[in-house]
Amino acid sequence: MLTQEDVLNALKTIIYPNFEKDIVSFGFVKNITLHDNQLGLLIEIPSSSEETSAILRENISKAMQEMGVKALNLDIKTPPKPQAPKSATKNLAKNIKHVVMVSSGKGGVGKSTTSVNLSIALANLNQKVGLLDADVYGPNIPRMMGLQNADVITDPSGKKLIPLKAFGVSVMSMGLLYEEGQSLIWRGPMLMRAIEQMISDIIWGDLDVLVVDMPPGTGDAQLTLAQAVPLSAGITVTTPQIVSLDDAKRSLDMFKKLHIPIAGIVENMGNFVCEHCKKESEIFGSNSMKELLEAYNTQILAKLPLEPKVRLGGDRGEPIVISHPTSVSAKIFEKMAQDLSTFLDKVEKEKLADNKDIQPTQTHACSH
Repeated sequence: MLTQEDVLNALKTIIYPNFEKDIVSFGFVKNITLHDNQLGLLIEIPSSSEETSAILRENISKAMQEMGVKALNLDIKTPPKPQAPKSATKNLAKNIKHVVMVSSGKGGVGKSTTSVNLSIALANLNQKVGLLDADVYGPNIPRMMGLQNADVITDPSGKKLIPLKAFGVSVMSMGLLYEEGQSLIWRGPMLMRAIEQMISDIIWGDLDVLVVDMPPGTGDAQLTLAQAVPLSAGITVTTPQIVSLDDAKRSLDMFKKLHIPIAGIVENMGNFVCEHCKKESEIFGSNSMKELLEAYNTQILAKLPLEPKVRLGGDRGEPIVISHPTSVSAKIFEKMAQDLSTFLDKVEKEKLADNKDIQPTQTHACSH
């Protein structure tokens, strides 16, 4: 008599299309029901590709027939069409068209470097851009934007701050509000309030895009921002190193759970080309992101090399898109800004379409 274990062993021979692992190892088999040689299978896959579903359906059906299954009820569930982001609990940024969260699962992968150069590249596209350094405990944006010695000014009321300007970008950071090197030892509620204030108590003006450089991880800061403003896009920065990719997955999972549209993954420091011998080295390995891209239905937004000029530009307050605009990295940031703009336009159109669908029917008062 056929058992669930027999079925599971047979399903272990079914390789997920374009991968080397089977559907059981991936955890895609969600339910098995057996009754009088009638078999019910529930398979949930991360891809919405009809071709992938068709291949799996054919291979699974064939394997079950070979086991003697007479009646098979095979249900392959695929992800629904991505929804427009849910409204934030409150909106503290009503004059800002798009808020983009730049995140990472771990520190040291180039998140701030990406935020800085992406912001300037967007401004070079004639967009009104703001850059918010929400990494309260380790603010690096002031140095990278050449603002570490700048004085912050308030509006005439003395209650709100005016962002500083650098390279066409409006900038605000906690690093501008306390002495360099001073540590902040804050509990969660203080951090959360600080992030809200950096949006509501700053006179950002009308912006096309506000890029928010987040602290690493998936904690209070990320949740606070998601609840404070509607987020149009999330970007995850990672290196090709396996431990970094593990953390990048957590960042992507956070975007998914918070209903933040995923603009893509930035692979940073993927390769290094020696200036002298021109030999290419993969410092952090060359691990494939195929699984991540498939699982979260996203794209590689940019692949950046390990280029010494990038680090030097950050240290000197002269980002590479300014100091070396024709360099490889600067051109990649330029393309990244263009692709992000296209993505944001798409999000905006989907949001407008959704709002149109839920408009209440107008009623007319009787004229008699």
